[in-house]
This record gives sequence, structure tokens and C-alpha cells, in this order.
Amino acid sequence: QLVESGGGSVQAGGSLKLSCAASGNTNSIYFMGWFRQAPGKEREAVAGIGNDGSIRYGDAVNGRFTISKDIDADTLSLQMTNLKTEDDAMYYCAASSTRCWPSALLDGTTYNIWGRGTQVTVSS
Repeated sequence: QLVESGGGSVQAGGSLKLSCAASGNTNSIYFMGWFRQAPGKEREAVAGIGNDGSIRYGDAVNGRFTISKDIDADTLSLQMTNLKTEDDAMYYCAASSTRCWPSALLDGTTYNIWGRGTQVTVSS
């Protein structure tokens, strides 16, 4: 099970930190990631991280967002800085219990466990 937290409202240029708590058989998780979806738009990959330390970022957030994982706490985080109005979306935490190449970290179809999401609202 994945439970997201940390969403909220912020002005453009501000920062937020999202967290995702994993529970259950976390030893079977090979990689985790963040995805987002705005109303009327397709789901978009934000960032992914593998157990081998490999990390990938979506082009829209590269350089502004940082993904990290606390293995001991089974927690995934997403530090978001310099937020833009286009970052306004529901953010979902995801995990996969199957191995993949780092190139697949941003492929939503390779994730089989999803949280319910946390809303991030960015105002101008």
C-alpha cells in the first residue's frame, strides 16, 4: 500500500515536499516513482528511482524537483522547488514489484502499485 502526503496550495516560485509511505511487503519493491495528472490531461511521469540508485526525471521538472528514497523508513519523497502553475496536478506515488531497466523508470505501465494521490495547487 502507498499513501501520499504533503500536497497543498502554494504560489508560483514556492516549494513543497511530497512524501509517500509504503507498507506491506516492501522488500519486493524494485523501483518507485511519482506521476501527475492535471484535469483534461494525460498522466505524466515526474520522476523515478530504482533500488540500484538510478534516477530519471521528466523533462518538465528536471532541475527543479528531486526524488529520494529512505529505505529504512520505506518512504519516497519528492522535493519540488520553483513551482510553476503548470505543475498544478494530482500527484501519485507508484511502485513496481518487477525489475526494469532504468530507461523504464518513467514508464507508467511498468508500475503495478499506486497510491490515491495528493493534490498540488500552484497559483500565479
